[in-house]
Parts: sequence; C-alpha cells; structure tokens
Amino acid sequence: MLRFEVTSWQFGHSVFSSYVGQEVAFSGEVIKEPDVREQTTQLYIKTEDTIVLVSTDKYANIAYGDIVAVKGTIKVPEVFDTELGRSFNYPAYLLVRQVEYQISFADIEILSEDNGNPIVTHLLNIKQLLMGSIETVLTEPQAGLGEGLLLGVKQALGEDLEAAFRTSGIIHIVVLSGHNVMLIVSFILTLLSFLLPKRPRIIVALLAIAGFALLVGLSATVVRASIMASLLLTAQFFGRTNNLMRTLLFAGSLMVFINPYLLIYDIGFQFSFMATLGLVLIAPRFESFISDGFTKFGAREYLIATIATQIAVLPLLLYHIGEVSLVAIIVNVLVLPLVPFSMLVTFMAGAIGLFSTSLALPFSLLAHLGLSYIIDMATFFSSLPLASVKVPPFSPIWILVMYTSIGFGLWRWSTDSMRSVSRVDDWIIEEEEEKKLDAKNAPTTDTLPLFFR
Repeated sequence: MLRFEVTSWQFGHSVFSSYVGQEVAFSGEVIKEPDVREQTTQLYIKTEDTIVLVSTDKYANIAYGDIVAVKGTIKVPEVFDTELGRSFNYPAYLLVRQVEYQISFADIEILSEDNGNPIVTHLLNIKQLLMGSIETVLTEPQAGLGEGLLLGVKQALGEDLEAAFRTSGIIHIVVLSGHNVMLIVSFILTLLSFLLPKRPRIIVALLAIAGFALLVGLSATVVRASIMASLLLTAQFFGRTNNLMRTLLFAGSLMVFINPYLLIYDIGFQFSFMATLGLVLIAPRFESFISDGFTKFGAREYLIATIATQIAVLPLLLYHIGEVSLVAIIVNVLVLPLVPFSMLVTFMAGAIGLFSTSLALPFSLLAHLGLSYIIDMATFFSSLPLASVKVPPFSPIWILVMYTSIGFGLWRWSTDSMRSVSRVDDWIIEEEEEKKLDAKNAPTTDTLPLFFR
C-alpha cells in the first residue's frame, strides 16, 4: 500500500493538465513498438514530463525510436462499458503503462529516426523481417495465427477469429502466456544441447529469454514467465532445486514492487499469476483422478493443466470478462498438443523464407496444416450452441467469496487425502511372497510381491 501511494505521486503534474480539451502541439519520442490495430496505429510518445497515447492513421510509417511532432486535441481517458456489460477502467489501465493523457486522430510528422535503444531497435527490425517472411510464405488467417503464437501479435487474427478463440477458451495461446515462453525456452535449450555444455547453454538461454521479452513487448504475462524461467535456469546453473511456489511469489512480488498498479489494474497480471498458482496448487490434486492411460500426445498433462487453470481464473474471468467458455477444456486438450509443432514449423518457414521461399515451402505446408487445424477447432467449437455463457455484472466482494470457497475446498480435499493415507484400519496386510526367478533372471508374473492392497 505504501509503494502504491508513492507511485501515485508521479502523476498529476503534467503541463497538459491545463490544456485538456484543447488542441496542442508538441514533440516527443516513440518509446514502444507501434501497435497497429484494425483502423488505427497507437503510439506511446514520451515528452519531458509525461507519456501520451496517440492514435493516428493505420498506415503511418512510424517506428520505435522516432522523434515526432504531434498535433491534436488532448484529453483524459474515460471509463467505458464493454459489450458484455462490464465497466472497463481505461484510465487505470493506462496508468499501469504510465499514461495520463491521449490524443485521437493526431497529425504526426517525423522529425528524426533511430533514437531508441539500439538493441531493442535491432530486435524489432528482426521481428518485422520475420513477420514479413511469414506473411509471404503463409496465407491468411494462418499467417496471423502463426505471428500470434510466435510473437504475441494478437491483432493479426482479426476481430472474428479473435472472438472465436476467446469463445472456445484458447485465446491465451496468442497472447504469449507462460506456456508459449516455456516452449521457446525448451526449444532454445534443445537446440543448444548439440552445441554447448550445460552451463554455457544456460547462459545463452538466459540472454535469449531477455531478448525475447524485449522483442515481444514487456507485457505482465511475458515478464512473469520470463522471471520464473530465468530463476529455474539459474537454479540449474548452480545445481539447486527450484520451488515453483517461491519462484512465483518472488516474480509477482518483484513486479508489484516495481509497478504496484499491476496488482489492482492489470487484468493480464491477475490472470497470469492466478493461472500459474492453479498449476502449482490445484493441478497436483487431479493427477490421481485422471487415468494414466490417457497419455496420448500428452493429453493427460494438458487436461490436468486446463482444469487447474480454469478453476484458478474462473472468479476473475466472471468478474472482468463476464463470459466463460464451456468448451475450453476439450478445445485445449485437442489444440495444445499441436501448438509446439505449429510454432516450430512456422518459425522454420519464416526464417528460411528470409533467404528462399522455395526452400521454405515444405515447412510452410506443415505450418499451414497445423495452424488450419487450430483455426478449425476454434471456429467449430465456438459456433456450437452454449459454447459459452454470459454472466451479469456482480459486486467484487463475490470474487473474495469464490476464492475463499476454492481455498476451503482445496484444504478439505487435502485434509481428507491425508486422513485416508494415515488410516490403516481397513487395510489388508499380506505377507510378501518370496521372489522366484525364471531362467532369464526376472520375476514371473504370478510371483510378483504383494505390498499393500
């Protein structure tokens, strides 16, 4: 609470506070990669004492690090209602990003270029090259989905397909969840295992994580996953074990200390943290209930993970979004096994396509098949009757009630499990038979030892 109060002191001192509703002209630097939407491009422009969110023409040729002159009407962001009847606190959402004011439909002129961090500039240039190559070797909407899986470019999906992914419960695969980050880390480690010993491999992987986080934008989800992945690799570097709960709490605490507005106003941070907490606390409870035979393509793990995360984020989902997918579990089980394959072949098609579209053809065909399958699953299940249900707005106190109920249920489940393990009154104890070995020095099937029945 003290950190939150101190952070609030930086706002309310901008020179723009005296010109709200009036036309202003100023210059500043584009400090983030331009966010290209369906009809506009959004720019985060930093002046001497504030950051302004400016929207301009979609096809404006503006890049990160450009110094621009802006002319338009300055205004304060306003709260608005979503199509599901939820009130979205847009001013608070922008405060998380240090933004107090915005300008719509601004006139912009580029004064100078390439003034940003050179490392970030080169990474973003590589990103644009890769995206251009993917769009060359793949058709839409497969190219848009491939960019979403690899780089978190959700806008590339288009509104209709994004709605289908949201309704079917797999929108998380195109907003770069921790799952995507860990897949990329695993790919890097596997690739380097043929080239480097363990410790140098870990150092390169840590640098790759930092570079990837800068490449895709430092969203709360990516930062949380990157911190946890880095701590995991650091533990391996020193030969130590890694406690997931401590890692999660450290990552969350560090992020909230740096920017306490994340905790209250950033929905992405809330969803990401609670989903990971569900994997740590809830997923192990279901392992004994899901059949070991249900293991084809890793379906058992995906089923357990989906159930755990759905339970963990359900109160937040109902409160913030007002819509919950009823087909999310089955769609995730059907789709998630294809995500690593689709990411790999999409990357290979894009990377090879930078040099030769002909050589990239086999990978682009495989990518097209994998991405088309994901799109078809999302489209089909989202079109089913009752694929999702909508919930009317309710008081935030019910979030506390729901999470208290979930916590109480887990506590009772854990207590009952411990009692069943410690109770031996109904056990049947049988003597262990002496092992008889056959000619191949292996136990025969009818004389294997009996332990506990």
